[in-house]
Amino acid sequence: MASLLYRLGKTAYRRWPFFLVGWLLVILAVGGAAATLSKPTSDAFTIPGIPSLKAAELQGTLFDGQEASADAPSVTVVVAAPKGHTLREKTYAAAVADLVTDLKTVPTVPSGQDGPVGPVEKAAALKQQAVAGVDAQAKTAKKAGRSFDRAAALAAAQKSLVAVSPLSEDGRVGTIDFTFDVPSVADVQASTQQDVLDVMKDARASGLTVEAMGQGMQTQEMGGGSAEAIGILIALLILALTFGALVTAGMPIVTAVIGVGVGLGGITALTGFIDMPSTTTALASMIGLAVGIDYALFILARFRSELDHTDDRAEAMGIAVGTAGSAVVFAGLTVMIALAALSVVGIPFLAWMGAGAAATVLVAVLVALTLLPAILGMLKSWAFKGRFRRNRPKRDARGLVVNNGTRWAGLIGRAPLVFVLLAVVALGALAVPMKDLHLALPTDSTAAQDTTQRKAADLVTEAFGPGRLAPMLVVVDGRQAGDPAQQQAAYQTVTGWVGKQQGVANVLLAQSNDKGAMILVQPSSGPEDVATDHLLSSLRDGTASIERQTGTTIGITGTGPIQSDVSTKLSDALPVYLAIVIGLAFLLLMIVFRSLLVPLTATLGFLLSVLATLGATVLVFQKGTFGLFAGQPIVSFMPIFLVGVVFGLAMDYQVFLVTRIREAHVHGATFREAVVDGFRNSARVVTAAALIMTAVFSGFIMMDNVIIKSMGFALAVAVVFDAFVVRMLLIPALMYLMKEKAWYLPAWLDRILPNVDVEGESLHRPHLEGHWGSGDADPDERPELVDA
Repeated sequence: MASLLYRLGKTAYRRWPFFLVGWLLVILAVGGAAATLSKPTSDAFTIPGIPSLKAAELQGTLFDGQEASADAPSVTVVVAAPKGHTLREKTYAAAVADLVTDLKTVPTVPSGQDGPVGPVEKAAALKQQAVAGVDAQAKTAKKAGRSFDRAAALAAAQKSLVAVSPLSEDGRVGTIDFTFDVPSVADVQASTQQDVLDVMKDARASGLTVEAMGQGMQTQEMGGGSAEAIGILIALLILALTFGALVTAGMPIVTAVIGVGVGLGGITALTGFIDMPSTTTALASMIGLAVGIDYALFILARFRSELDHTDDRAEAMGIAVGTAGSAVVFAGLTVMIALAALSVVGIPFLAWMGAGAAATVLVAVLVALTLLPAILGMLKSWAFKGRFRRNRPKRDARGLVVNNGTRWAGLIGRAPLVFVLLAVVALGALAVPMKDLHLALPTDSTAAQDTTQRKAADLVTEAFGPGRLAPMLVVVDGRQAGDPAQQQAAYQTVTGWVGKQQGVANVLLAQSNDKGAMILVQPSSGPEDVATDHLLSSLRDGTASIERQTGTTIGITGTGPIQSDVSTKLSDALPVYLAIVIGLAFLLLMIVFRSLLVPLTATLGFLLSVLATLGATVLVFQKGTFGLFAGQPIVSFMPIFLVGVVFGLAMDYQVFLVTRIREAHVHGATFREAVVDGFRNSARVVTAAALIMTAVFSGFIMMDNVIIKSMGFALAVAVVFDAFVVRMLLIPALMYLMKEKAWYLPAWLDRILPNVDVEGESLHRPHLEGHWGSGDADPDERPELVDA
């Protein structure tokens, strides 16, 4: 591989016009496809086959297509009169009536029976229906000669109405519900949402408080421009300090932005054919920008280093791409394997997120291997212009560079066991809070506090209780329950059983026919509360018994149960995904390092950093420690996605650092010399790369979207833990302890594994001939280690 990439790098440097024109054509083609084929993305997080969706399908069968949908573009407009007033007062009643009329003029808002209705009017209609139902029951009882307490029945009906009434008990807060007349959330136009917001703004002039929530009002654009800009500015500063030249510092930024642009353009074009999750572009941008800068940084740093040994710039570029480029290829492969493997867990939206990010990483690798050399070929000596600091490193008696990397490696080498214990204990302690991990999907009640969705959710919680935001629908199939009278008795029995469950605030037999019934359940807790999940589990655990008793079949659906099932599915998929990723990456690392112990320690170090990251995320993000974030559940798919991304990034650092250690080893260095030389050549660059990734990921913490905010925080923390604690502390300490055994590989396995020559052993490197001597001297007495 090193020879092939050597020729590619050298050719791209010399034939730079062809490569630049080629990339320009790619950019134009992808941009044109994105502009003409793009469609809105989706915010639905569903998984086929989960129990709640099966219950929704049963609902559609029993009630002629009235199927609950996790992707229905529903909207709830919440209106509130000033404190001390009610919506029944003439002034506010007129204002609400005007609001309802104006809403019906918005495109795709139904204007008929399914359209918006004022909360006072709807509450009155529901009350009339309840009274009519009680009167019908009284009439039936009279015909059968049975006694009937009409007053008690009316009181019970009134209590049940609390679960569905659009008007609060004090009459101050009401809800106006409707669903956009489009197939799904992805089909709601941003202009339509803006029309609704404009109507709401006009209604506020009357003194009403008006806010909106629901899936139909979710914004389709993820934003992220400001987050990326901040990350890029910090990355530019770090690169400038690393290279000491402004032009050099700007090149990784330019190539990374081009790579991300091509990757996002491809994803945007695919939305014309695929229902793409809205988070795909933001996460692909986050990952692509970070690795794109890092990959260019490693090749550029190696190119500058090779110029110390040759005046032929094309040759130096060939060597840089042949060596550092080989590491980039395998580092990129580990990231792509980790991301693409998300498709094997059977979760469609997660698979597309992983595929989009993996494709962007592939583009970043190709850009680093071809576009960067071409730009350097075009700039020639101008690549190092704008120099404000000259690199004059100290050297020992043998001419070897002595820098902070060698000093750090020498320090660890004096007491490696102590540093191993320090790293393990520190990361282990940070992992402890993970035991309290609570996973959930984002809801309106966890949105940013300044959004209309959050304000609407807070109003509903205050007026109707938190359970109004987490309704459950119990679907009862009564086709095997007997005659109509037996069916109705069965429905009443199931309703009574549901109402007795702990955590149920209210229950209502909402609808029934000769096939089945729908029972609306309002929990006493909100959608992000653990108690709501416990209620769902309790209901499901008891369904077998009540089914036998009533002769019915029961399913539970609704937005809350669907989200809970998605979270459970994601948790169950994590071990399978982890096994696949670690297995494939372990094999890849064995090929790269020709060792068993190096891949093993790399993997164990990764597990430590992931556990510590999850613990820190629970502590800071979920529990709200330090007051940096409002405490809320962790996004359900964050752990599995974190595993994929962090494993790929962790292997990046492992490959870039340990390949330099192995390069010294295969050229005759002792185990101590190899570790020190690896840090001499890579510590500064790996540190810069880790700081850049941390800066890029940290920028996304400032976004309003809770998914991206939590992912940005977790990824930034993970990079800090893995790069600076595991790769820069734990791994070199273990390399010292393993000594030459670190490179042990059984002979039979050595024959089977392909030799990819990541270290560039096949390349002509005159300056390395006899570089390390025989290795007989005591390495602790060698000049570079004394100075270290």
